[in-house]
Amino acid sequence: MNAAARYRLLNNFTILISVIGVAIALLDSGFTLPTWLQQIFHIFYLVIIFLSFMVTAGRYIYTKKPLTLNKVAIFDALTSIAIIILLTAHFTDLVRSGLSAAVDGFVAIKIAVFVTFVRELSDHNFNLNRTFLHPAQFFILSFLVVVLVGALLLMMPNATTQPLSFVDALFTATSAVCVTGLIVVDTATYFTTFGQVIIMGLIQIGGLGILTFVTYFSYFFKGGVSYETQASISEMSYMRGMGNVVSTLKSILYVTFAVEAVAAALIYISIYDIPNMDWSEQLFFSVFHAISAFCNAGFSTFSAGLYDDSLRFNYSLQLILALTFIFGGMGFTIVVNVLRYLRYRAQRLINRHDQRYTYQPWLLNINSRITLITTGALLLVGLIGVMIFEYNNVLADHTSFLGKLITGFFTAATPRTAGFNVIDMGELTFPTVMLTIFLMWIGASPNSTGGGIKTSTFAIALLNTLSLARGQTKIEVFKREIAEISVRRAFSIMWLSLLVIGTGVTLISYDQPELDLIKVVFECFSAYSTVGLSLNLTADLSDFSKIVVSVIMFVGRVSMLTIFIALLKNMRQRNYRYPTEEITIN
Repeated sequence: MNAAARYRLLNNFTILISVIGVAIALLDSGFTLPTWLQQIFHIFYLVIIFLSFMVTAGRYIYTKKPLTLNKVAIFDALTSIAIIILLTAHFTDLVRSGLSAAVDGFVAIKIAVFVTFVRELSDHNFNLNRTFLHPAQFFILSFLVVVLVGALLLMMPNATTQPLSFVDALFTATSAVCVTGLIVVDTATYFTTFGQVIIMGLIQIGGLGILTFVTYFSYFFKGGVSYETQASISEMSYMRGMGNVVSTLKSILYVTFAVEAVAAALIYISIYDIPNMDWSEQLFFSVFHAISAFCNAGFSTFSAGLYDDSLRFNYSLQLILALTFIFGGMGFTIVVNVLRYLRYRAQRLINRHDQRYTYQPWLLNINSRITLITTGALLLVGLIGVMIFEYNNVLADHTSFLGKLITGFFTAATPRTAGFNVIDMGELTFPTVMLTIFLMWIGASPNSTGGGIKTSTFAIALLNTLSLARGQTKIEVFKREIAEISVRRAFSIMWLSLLVIGTGVTLISYDQPELDLIKVVFECFSAYSTVGLSLNLTADLSDFSKIVVSVIMFVGRVSMLTIFIALLKNMRQRNYRYPTEEITIN
């Protein structure tokens, strides 16, 4: 066996034990283990870190490429230096304590093990085998696996302040991964900081999708993604052109983390005067709510959510969160396209006499135009409705008109799958409840962290209705004709959503006939559109109803159409067409 083969064998072995190490680190963090077992695990962590150093060195010793200072080499150097510093501090503390220090709090060592796992796994070729799993099947399976793992993690003793049943853990994990926000137990009091960190991680993974992370890490360390993987991702996300897949995924991650970082900083500034919170608690609150807002999850670390007395009159916080979840609900591809358009306009304005910055038509594509107009129109309709119906009701507590306006804007925007509430949802008037159901059903925009039938679906359905009323045989907008497949997909999504919601309402009403029907309908629309708003009903659901709502949340996140595509294999297109017949409709 030559040196290169030995290196590959060592690399594979390191990946295997790093997977085991991550599992052990989770168990070590989630359970209170005997000291002797913690010490054994501690030695195991150090072995993994030592092997990672050997593999990293071997990667550069046995490579045939010349050693260059690229992004991967910089990453390896920085992580190695950081781990060496951590180990030095770690062993210094051990020596000072006479080798008797407790080992259950070595968070940095566990993080080093996790980094080793990600680094070594990412160095292998990641490839979606379309013959083994259809892209839609892989998409659904990835969410299902994360939900089940998340439920098991939330059941660990150190994640909760009291025992959590599997049904409640499954509901919470589904709500977090599907970025919904419905809760059956109080996130603030039922979960420890460790449990809340797990929920925050599930929200981030669920919002972006595990495939986004895996593909990016594979690209970062390997320098490319296979053609088959790009084709699969393009098919799952309806991206136009496989050449845009990697660049789009990179932009998604960069924009996400940049917006979350800015939002966290602004939130931290806006809550500096909250009593009984030290700086570390304020920092955790800021990061948690920035991630929850951008991913349109609606989870909060306060028992009353944003309706808490210390938060519901904080109008700057409301504006920051509203802008964050509106930005996250616009859709990643739309945001990237808008940012590119704004950069182009700024460059043209600054360099108006430079011939290199000539006019570029359709830089803001039709998807972005339809999404921006529909989003703006729905926000305006929601704001007007809330101000009319609730001005002297739930908005009466806000003495200034500006306070009413900001709270009304937040209340109108949050049904677009955000799920935060700054008013008592149980006190809403009936017209506002119906308006909220309508806004929840439409939801956010395509390729976003939000749910619902999506703004583009609603826009296409409306444009189709107007074209039929005008006697037109095609849909035209912005001097473009909407493709027939888009119209067919839109109406399929709409009726399938109503089918799922109607089935959920029927099952819950049959199991718990004593529940108020309008509250059940509201709950099911909220679950399917992954909103998270509730008319104070979630805690009253039975175990069967909780499972029904969990299924609705999952189906709403992956979409019923995707499930049908996963179950029904694509039929081969035939080279013929039957005679066309018109069916009597009206």
